[in-house]
Amino acid sequence: MNTVRTISSEELRGKWKTVFLAAMTAAVELFIFCGSAQTAFQLPEGEKITNPIVIGRGIPQKEAYEPFDPQIGRNFDIRNLWLRADLRVRPEYRNNVCFGGGIGAAGQCNAPGIAPNSLAGKANDQFVQQMIRLGIGYDLSPDVNFYLEFIDSRTWGGNGTPVGAGGAGNNGDPLIHTCGATPSEGGRPVCSLGIRAGYMLIRNFAGVQGLGLKAGRQYVVFGDQSLFGHFDWANTGYSFDGVMVQYSHRIMDIHAGWFRTAETDLLQGAPLGSGNPNIAGTGQAKNAAGDADLIILYNQIKTIPGFLIEPFYAYYKNNLGGGDISSQGLGTPKHGNQTRHTVGGRVAMKKGFFDLSSEVVYQFGQMGDTAASASSLCGDSGGEGKCLHINAWATRNWIGYTAFNWPGKPRIAFNFDYASGDGRANCTLNAAYGDCKTANTFENFFPTNHIHMGYMDVMAWKNMMSFSGNFQARPTKDDHIEIWYTNLHLANARDNWYRASQGVYVFSRPDNTQTHIGDEVDVVWTHFFMKGIVAFQAGYGHLWPGSYISHNLGRRAVGQDWAYAQLWINF
Repeated sequence: MNTVRTISSEELRGKWKTVFLAAMTAAVELFIFCGSAQTAFQLPEGEKITNPIVIGRGIPQKEAYEPFDPQIGRNFDIRNLWLRADLRVRPEYRNNVCFGGGIGAAGQCNAPGIAPNSLAGKANDQFVQQMIRLGIGYDLSPDVNFYLEFIDSRTWGGNGTPVGAGGAGNNGDPLIHTCGATPSEGGRPVCSLGIRAGYMLIRNFAGVQGLGLKAGRQYVVFGDQSLFGHFDWANTGYSFDGVMVQYSHRIMDIHAGWFRTAETDLLQGAPLGSGNPNIAGTGQAKNAAGDADLIILYNQIKTIPGFLIEPFYAYYKNNLGGGDISSQGLGTPKHGNQTRHTVGGRVAMKKGFFDLSSEVVYQFGQMGDTAASASSLCGDSGGEGKCLHINAWATRNWIGYTAFNWPGKPRIAFNFDYASGDGRANCTLNAAYGDCKTANTFENFFPTNHIHMGYMDVMAWKNMMSFSGNFQARPTKDDHIEIWYTNLHLANARDNWYRASQGVYVFSRPDNTQTHIGDEVDVVWTHFFMKGIVAFQAGYGHLWPGSYISHNLGRRAVGQDWAYAQLWINF
């Protein structure tokens, strides 16, 4: 006969306590296991955990949350994954970079001053650069996209220490595969691998048809890339941290974006922000607003057949100190302590055999000088007052004709470019240039200058005037040739000559009256292989120096030669 044993409530509580502790121990072990295995834990179908532990969802941790939300980690579909990549190898050679003289640390051929001068030595360059980009995209849905693009910008032989102990031996390039052994001028290691782009793209945002939002590091390319371009000729190119909102309609497209171009509160890669001191070494180190920001409003009107009309506005605010970014005078690219408004418009037309593009840009605002001498109008030693008025403008114009019905489809085009300068641009560098009163040198922002004023990259779209003629043809379906002539001048003789990277190439003398920089001819041939996946390109350019170079360098200038060859694969 079976005997039924009665369990007291105290004994029952003890057994439940034992079972509960065992269950909790198993749960903790399972949680730890799932934290490392990530996808090992799955609930039975139809069941769910109704009382999970609290998980901070502001920045969700996938590994910690996955045991309580099994869909995370299981919604990946290989069909939504896509890749893009390219690899480019380019040897490049340039002779007489400074027309027979030496070159300075910032790329200048002389120093500002009354007397003509040039630097000692002879500047020639010969190097090989390699660029690799790998883009990984995933479409979570037709309207949600994730994109990450790696870039490796490498100079052959640049990983090692070229001089000093070891030299090209144990400290040489073959042994080092991460950051270069030779630090940059700022003392930081030079690393070749980085993130060119990384963003989320949401289409039809908030349920609004045609409204898109892109947040993260991204390309910003508009119009002819005169102000904002990818600059892919460079081994790194441009990309920006920020947010871009786009609204597309059959009548027009509207783009509005905010981008931060300089940050003084926090170093890159810092684990936390609040509570840390500001970055040392800037004039605004104690000012949380001591940053640089760029706001862009760009529109494309498409209502006229064959025409594209692009009105735009850009607001640039640089809150860094007047002395932080001013080493080359008021024409220093992205000069500190300035508020600059840019309004402009571009009209592009393609009808029949003809095409044209015309762009006009006006800039106004205020800038502070460095207050380094009695020439300052800002009235303090920090240069934080904005006492100089900005009144600058530029125009770019192309007209071309392509004979599509001729063999080789030849095209001929003519161009005129102009960008204003300021004769007092060097007023903070030498008293001989007079008092600082205005800052009328045009700001070129972040362009692709390589495609506009000659391939030799000796001219920026600032304090310049140029006329050019261009011929292109396709002798075969896989070949393209181009011949380009450019006549280069300064707009203001007392402002400087700025190279394509926008830094000063040659400082103009205070009494300079010469404006003819020289004449450039470029010849480029491109051949495509394997249905365009592989391309080989070779180019040569020569610059015949004009009277401006000899007058300001104080000697007979020698012509400059430039040549390159590149192999590029894309998929």
